[in-house]
Parts: sequence; C-alpha cells; structure tokens
Amino acid sequence: MIAGSTQQAPHATAVRSWLIVVAALIAVMVLVGGATRLTESGLSIVEWKPVTGTLPPLNEAQWAQAFEGYKAIPQYRELNAGMSLAEFKTIFWWEWSHRLLGRVIGAVYLLPFLYFLWRGAFSAELKKRLWLIFALGALQGAVGWWMVASGLSQRTEVSQYRLAIHLVLALVIFAAIVWTLRRMSARPQPLVPPRLKISGVAVLALTFVQIYFGALVAGLRAGRVYNTWPEIDGAFIPSAARLFFEEPWWRNLFDNTLTVQFEHRMTAYALLALAVLHAVDSVRSRAGVAVVGGAWSLVAAITLQAGLGILTLLHQVPIDLALAHQAVAIVVLTLAVLQTERLVARRTEHDRQKLAMPLGQPG
Repeated sequence: MIAGSTQQAPHATAVRSWLIVVAALIAVMVLVGGATRLTESGLSIVEWKPVTGTLPPLNEAQWAQAFEGYKAIPQYRELNAGMSLAEFKTIFWWEWSHRLLGRVIGAVYLLPFLYFLWRGAFSAELKKRLWLIFALGALQGAVGWWMVASGLSQRTEVSQYRLAIHLVLALVIFAAIVWTLRRMSARPQPLVPPRLKISGVAVLALTFVQIYFGALVAGLRAGRVYNTWPEIDGAFIPSAARLFFEEPWWRNLFDNTLTVQFEHRMTAYALLALAVLHAVDSVRSRAGVAVVGGAWSLVAAITLQAGLGILTLLHQVPIDLALAHQAVAIVVLTLAVLQTERLVARRTEHDRQKLAMPLGQPG
C-alpha cells in the first residue's frame, strides 16, 4: 500500500493541478461572460462556427462582412443604428474572447483527460464523475448558442431564461470540479448532527437559486432600475399590485423587473440569515475547526457579496462593481461546495485505496 501510494503521488498531483486550472478557467470564463453581457456584446457574432470561428476577421473585407451580419439583427436596428465599425470591433472582441475561452477550456479539459484515461489513471468512481463533467461541458457549448440564437430574430437581447440557464450550468460544472477535487483528498468525516448537514446543503442550494435570480436581473437589466436600498419602489416590500400585475401571475417571477429584483434581494437576505444560523449551530455543535471555520468563512463571503450588490445597485451597475459582485459570487459558491462536501463526505479505506491506484493500471 505504501509503495502504491508513493507511485501515485506525482499522478495525483498532476490530476489535481489539471482540475484546478480548468476550474480557474471556468471562473474567468464566467467573468468574461459577465463583461460581455454588461457591454451588450453578446450578439455581435451572429453565426456559430465551432472550428472556423476560432479565427477573428483578418482583413477589412472580413470585418465588413461580420459587421453586415450584425446590422441584420434587431439589436443593431433598434439600439445601435449608426454604430461605427470601430465601435462594432469593441463589442466583437468581447464576444470573440468569450467564445475563444470556451474553446480553450474544452481543449484544456479534453486533452489531459484523454491522456489520463489512456494511462488508466482514474478509479471507476472518478472516471464516471469526469465523464459527466465532460458531457456537461459539451452541453454548455450548445446552450451558449441556444442563448445567442434567442436574440437574433425578434429580440434586441438574449432571453433572460436562457441566459440564466447558461450561467447556472457553467457554475454547476465549476462546482462539480471543486467537489471532485475535494473528494480526491481522503479526510476523516466530522461527526456532526444531521441538521448541520441539512443546513449546509440548504446553503448550497440557496446559493444556486440566488445565482439564477442574479442572472435574471442581468438579463432584464433590472439592476438599472429601482436603485435605492433598503427600499425598493418606495417600500421595503412593494405592493402586490406592482409585483404581480402580469398574467399569469408566475410570469412576474421571471419577466417583471420589479419582482425579479425584489426576489433577488429577499433571497440574499435569506441566504445570509441561513448562513449565520448554520455557523452558530456549527459552533454550538462543536463540529470541529474545519467545519466552524468553513461556516464563518461563508458568512463573511456572503456579507461581502451583499455589500457589493448594494453598491452595484446604488451606482446603477458600473462594470467594475458588477464584475466584483460576480467574482465574489463564485467565491461564495466555492465555499458553499467545500462546506457541503466536508459535511456529507463518507470515505472508507476502500475508497482511499481506489484513489491510490498506480499510474498505468487500467481504470
């Protein structure tokens, strides 16, 4: 067993380093996607060419052709009529960078993955998890184009529904990689009461709900209206007539800018309250240094995130504050994933032996 572990050490380090790089690239991708949305650049490329689209326009004729394609969609006609070629190039580069980064992530994931598979470097459990992550990544590329396509014919922007799905799926992939990284390290499971595990899972689930609502806010540009806090539309809780004037009522949850911003605010308060309760309970339960520290780190990150959200709203969504708000959301998600895995992990000696499979053994 000791010899096998010694043989495995360089391999385990390589796999962890690879997954850390992929996770970091996804985080950067999310931020570039946020900048693309904030600069209204997402519809500047009106075709999906997975291979040939890797190259940008290389001469004036190609730039003119790309610009003509953009002029044919409603966003140009209704919002950017008269835009110069130089202005078009600015938004083009944001969208092209976003798509290029997606291709880079695909290559950085797939090529080492195939190499490690060839060497039989993964346990059966780890292999299944990594194949699932690969499938989600392939799906994400299709979802990205599905999102862009929603803004090419009848709308002046992409559908907020599809934008939210695109963002949440990206962060599901990110969370799966973070979870996998944590699972690769054999650690004793802390002895904690079931309610602490439940509240940890609830914090993670509510974090995803909050990210989804945040994407709806971005998709509807809801952060550019009702720029007061703690009141919104003149009250802490707006009137029901204002929150639910569309029919059927449930459409307000996704299409009404007031309702969408209000639910994003309320979910933020609920998330912070739940995180504090989880942290206090971890202390009272004597759950251990790692669990207590993870819980209070979550509280600190969520508090910072809420503060950045308020500042972003009050200043009507400047790009620097908006991206900082999005970056801290990724930090909150990372901490929530680590805390949840820490609480629910169940490892046995057999699991640790599988993770210590020698390099070159079929997996």
